[in-house]
Amino acid sequence: MHLSEITHPNQLHGLSIHQLKQIARQIREKHLQTVATSGGHLGPGLGVVELTLGLYQTLDLDRDKVIWDVGHQAYPHKLITGRYNNFHTLRQKDGVAGYLKRCESKFDHFGAGHASTSISAALGMALARDMKGDNFKTVAVIGDGSLTGGMALEAINHAGHLPKTNLLIVLNDNEMSISPNVGAISRYLNKMRLSDPVQFLTDNLEEQFKHLPFFGESLTPELERLKEGMKRLAVSKVGAVCEELGLTYMGPVDGHDLEELISTFKQAHKHTGPVLVHVATVKGKGYEMAEKDQVGYHAQNPFNLATGKPIPSSKPKPPAYAKVFAHTLVKLAENNPKIVGITAAMATGTGLDKLQAKLPNQYIDVGIAEQHAVTLAAGLACEGMRPVAAIYSTFLQRGYDQVVHDVCIQKLPVFFCMDRAGIVGADGPTHQGMYDIAYLRCLPNMVLMAPKDEAELQQMVVTGIDYTDGPIAMRYPRGNGYGVPLMEEGWEALPIGKGEVLRQGDDVLLLGYGSMVYPAMQAAEILSEHGIEATVVNARFVKPLDTELILPLAKQIGRVVTLEEGCIMGGFGSAVAEALLDHNVLVPIVRVGVPDILVDHATPEQSMAELGLTPPQIAERVRLAFFSQQVSAVVS
Repeated sequence: MHLSEITHPNQLHGLSIHQLKQIARQIREKHLQTVATSGGHLGPGLGVVELTLGLYQTLDLDRDKVIWDVGHQAYPHKLITGRYNNFHTLRQKDGVAGYLKRCESKFDHFGAGHASTSISAALGMALARDMKGDNFKTVAVIGDGSLTGGMALEAINHAGHLPKTNLLIVLNDNEMSISPNVGAISRYLNKMRLSDPVQFLTDNLEEQFKHLPFFGESLTPELERLKEGMKRLAVSKVGAVCEELGLTYMGPVDGHDLEELISTFKQAHKHTGPVLVHVATVKGKGYEMAEKDQVGYHAQNPFNLATGKPIPSSKPKPPAYAKVFAHTLVKLAENNPKIVGITAAMATGTGLDKLQAKLPNQYIDVGIAEQHAVTLAAGLACEGMRPVAAIYSTFLQRGYDQVVHDVCIQKLPVFFCMDRAGIVGADGPTHQGMYDIAYLRCLPNMVLMAPKDEAELQQMVVTGIDYTDGPIAMRYPRGNGYGVPLMEEGWEALPIGKGEVLRQGDDVLLLGYGSMVYPAMQAAEILSEHGIEATVVNARFVKPLDTELILPLAKQIGRVVTLEEGCIMGGFGSAVAEALLDHNVLVPIVRVGVPDILVDHATPEQSMAELGLTPPQIAERVRLAFFSQQVSAVVS
């Protein structure tokens, strides 16, 4: 059977180990060819090929449900659930999504792009199953990195208190190093512990002792401890913790041995209550470069499959915002030992790996634990340190209560640096940085700013470090800057809450925020060709808003347009509209941004065009709104 013939995972049933190995090889080939061509996540999926095939051999996927933590490790799952023929469209507009989506396939039972959610979701499904009297298996597949998220531990804690709720947790451990001897002994002890004779002995030990003369009921507590002690003799340290939490532990299992995987999963399904199967895998398995560089090949842009090297760009690109941020922060930290960079398992993505390499004592990685990262930063701030929490916009959502409760209410000087703000492209709705303006703007004591380019970002890094009156946040986009000249040192902080006028015109006022300032300038040039002259303001700050600059201009010009790369509801445009209304400046205003929709996966350029955020589209919208018809109300 060829992989292309598999449209339903139940077609794996009955295949021999030899046939499954052939399917595994084809999955890796298709996975590698696709990612090498169009880019995407590589290492996670390559590491779980056998795990997926082995698990699905023991399930009826017409009934049973598998919940994959995050979605980028589920590419093999996609390839055997009817998406082989479209897999070449991975992460492309209108193509196969890079994460699981309930609307994409009936086999995608829960969508997620953020880590640590699978056990909670699977447990919820298992409880619903039991409440309704249904009968199906529920499985959560979670990586060892995701266990650093408190949510996963909360779910395990809950599951351990439900001894009659059947739930299988598969721990995909691609970091734990297990030597062959230790692994073999551990697996042998595991098989012994869970074998029928040992289960019979431990489960019936107390009952047998009761029938002995003179013992009766008097030694029940002691016998219980003896029974549990026997079980722990055959459990590894990791397993002992799981057993103490109320889960039956099995493993570690070789995650690339199909026979062992199938046998273990079959055994796990026989047990009542929550079971954790610990599977040891190799991230990037089957592709030498990915195995050797597991961080670098976690995800890749298009690359040469033979050499593993990225395909060079046709022309040099300006430095990425993340690189400029990291370089500036390192320079400042070299002269200020109080600066501490904090990341939640995204050192490379945020650029903080540069700080780690240069100043390891001023760098902290908390794992996938954004809540902890925020409150840790608050604690550092309490002691006079200058914590810089570099967290993607979409991931800071996970620590929102901590931002409110632990930082803003106490007015602590934590500097939030939100990378990937705005449209992120191929990762889709789970990763779009759409909401940070709205969800932070409403918080007392918070200052919000966004640079128009990479040079202004340098100034804002200084501004954020210098500001000690409370929390301050900076958003900046994914990708490269504009190629404007950068400075190596001597940056000056910006005055808090002050914007700048970049262009003068009497016909319309364009207020740009962050990444939309340059498009505003380009739209102004297009409007000028139509005889419409615009004033363009780089707002810099959405909170506090520069009302001293904006209000007189709005009153004088009489037509206002706001531009932002984020959700319109509650965003920058809303801030301007509120300020105009509060000061009785009743002029028409058009808000340009992302409407109340989810932005799907596509290139950023495609998304911008679809949302009407390109300079020509902006210019046309302004022209139609103000110069072809009468506008008397807020337009969005």
